[in-house]
Amino acid sequence: MAKGFLGYTEQEAKKFKKYAWMALLGFSILYAFLYNGRLNMGLALPMMMEEMGWTKTQAGLLSSVLFWTYGIGHLVNGRLGEIFGPKKIILVGLLLSAGANLIISFQSSIGLIAFLWALNGYFQSMLWSPGISLITKWWPSHKRGFATGFANGFSGVAQIIVWFSVLASISVFSDLGWRAAFRIPLISMVVMGAVYWAMVKAKPSDVGLKDYEEEDEGTKEQEAQLQKIVQEKGKLYPYIHLFSQWRFIIWCFIIAISNISRYGLLTWIPTYYVQELNMNVKSGIFSSVVLPVGMALGTFIVPWASDKFGKNGRLPAVVICAIVSAISVFIFPSLKTLGTASIGLFIAGFFVYAINGVVWAYSTDVGGRVFAGTAAGVLDWAAYMGAALQAIIFGKVLDKTGNWNIVFTSIAVICVLMMVLALIANIKPKNK
Repeated sequence: MAKGFLGYTEQEAKKFKKYAWMALLGFSILYAFLYNGRLNMGLALPMMMEEMGWTKTQAGLLSSVLFWTYGIGHLVNGRLGEIFGPKKIILVGLLLSAGANLIISFQSSIGLIAFLWALNGYFQSMLWSPGISLITKWWPSHKRGFATGFANGFSGVAQIIVWFSVLASISVFSDLGWRAAFRIPLISMVVMGAVYWAMVKAKPSDVGLKDYEEEDEGTKEQEAQLQKIVQEKGKLYPYIHLFSQWRFIIWCFIIAISNISRYGLLTWIPTYYVQELNMNVKSGIFSSVVLPVGMALGTFIVPWASDKFGKNGRLPAVVICAIVSAISVFIFPSLKTLGTASIGLFIAGFFVYAINGVVWAYSTDVGGRVFAGTAAGVLDWAAYMGAALQAIIFGKVLDKTGNWNIVFTSIAVICVLMMVLALIANIKPKNK
């Protein structure tokens, strides 16, 4: 029988497309609800600070511990997902994260909460980079900008879900106070874990199909070389291979800076609304929703668009997004009404988070089906080192000066730096 789409017969192709979509949807939906056990801390912090008398520096340090353990965990879990298969690791990470959140809700000591939050960071790191590995098993190279952007877009949707979940939990279970944010949203998180387990197959062979064939000869040759590297030099050699490439290192700096910007906004915007626009905690959370709406759209649209230009389109997309991000964040403090601030947040969210989406597409470019999870894990490690730094630095700046302009100007400046790095990485070698 004649072979067509990705080396499959017509009947096989239909089956492959069905399970490819189920894998993408199942993982994406799961990931959307995972944030109920991650961003809930940032949203609960104003109430925790008020009840327990913490300073902004203490709050910044508390929120930063997750970033450190989450990032470091990715260095390990991206590769482990490829060695042992991503499906089980993803579900185990979800359940352990839910458990850590539940225990936190019964604590009062900032030291113990910080320790549990650090564990939660590692548990959460067991999902994204193995998920990238899972996606590459079902989506060929010319569709991975769309697929990774689709999944990452759900993390933007996730921020909307968790903000409404926290708002509803605090409102309905007002007697629990901030503790409701660490209990009630976990229910939907665990339920979606069951949905994921039922929907997703780890690879084509699990449904009786062979692995798909790449249509691009260059990509096919690259994957063969990567496979040879792993077979000849061992399961840990992908780390050496990645760090030997200067462009990969620049991409690490790009996503670190991107996450300083992203989490600088996500961590402090609710507090900014409360303190500068005189809104209460619940209204501040609600009004901040425009930020993740913009993020969700940006990280879906821009990586998909970069597919249209092939791998050469990834870095120019970063340059454009960095320029617009810098301008929008710089002017944000001058927007003093709720309407104008919301528009500014939407634009900033769209372009800042679009960069993250492009980075994940790049991780599949550089690692292919062989070790895209490892590449994504290293990049996510870099991302959350940036996220951890912003939590400490911006918290201390606000404690010392109370000046929000310094925070937003700093974010704008580092967006310009991100643009410069992308331009350097996009320099083509001269033909000799």
